[in-house]
Amino acid sequence: MLSSLPTLIARLDTSELIHSGVISWGCPVPVFGNLGKSSVATLGINPSNLEFVDEDGNELSGQFRRFHTLQSLVLPSWGCVDATHLRVILESFDEYFNRNPYDRWFKRLDEVLSGAGVSFYDKQSDVLPIFASNKLACHLDLVPYATKGKWTELTPHQREILLRFGGNCLGQLLRDSAVEYVICNGRSVIQQLEFMADIELDSEELPGGELPRRSLPDVKGFVYRGILNNLCGVDLGRDVCVLGFNHNLQSSFGVTNKVVRTITAWIAAQINGEER
Repeated sequence: MLSSLPTLIARLDTSELIHSGVISWGCPVPVFGNLGKSSVATLGINPSNLEFVDEDGNELSGQFRRFHTLQSLVLPSWGCVDATHLRVILESFDEYFNRNPYDRWFKRLDEVLSGAGVSFYDKQSDVLPIFASNKLACHLDLVPYATKGKWTELTPHQREILLRFGGNCLGQLLRDSAVEYVICNGRSVIQQLEFMADIELDSEELPGGELPRRSLPDVKGFVYRGILNNLCGVDLGRDVCVLGFNHNLQSSFGVTNKVVRTITAWIAAQINGEER
């Protein structure tokens, strides 16, 4: 499924990528969850540094570890990776939501998916039984590398390098999957996807999706929809429906429960083919 993983790993030893702010000792993370079993994928910019370190910057270990690192694999460099290492790295992707997922980030996205009967969490798992579902989702990123700082703290040149090195990985993942819907979390993701795929999504204002401000005008809510069939030169072989909303659910200031419920209802209507 992840034929591009060896290439993504090999790039971690290149000086250009090292100087772009990545956590070079942490493995690439092209997917969170089981891509092969997912019909829906949420989309973000790149993995959080908190997938690899705690709030104090210490590498996660033991039961708290989420993904593999040079230390966990007992490797001096990524050039020493073999088939056994690749297998355990792939397993960490598949089992992410059954182990120690970064729930502070993923729970809210899962809530938005739940209205359509979709979840990151397997129905056999007791992690989030309230959102249990028989339809699985996974999470993808435009860039499969975690960075030491936030994406907005990187220079334009660093961001350009990361997007280029991520290259057509996302296109290959979608092509080789059964994903029918890609859901973009925030306007920044939408803009970057539109640029990479050379498409323009249809947009409309979402009633009830505005973020209230005390002394300033409310921030309006918008939703987006379009079709993706080619990404970075990769022919997906089918049409994939892209949905999105302008508020980043984890980063936008003042995202209320009401707004989340409104977005949840809209996503459910799009996936289930209902009129809202």
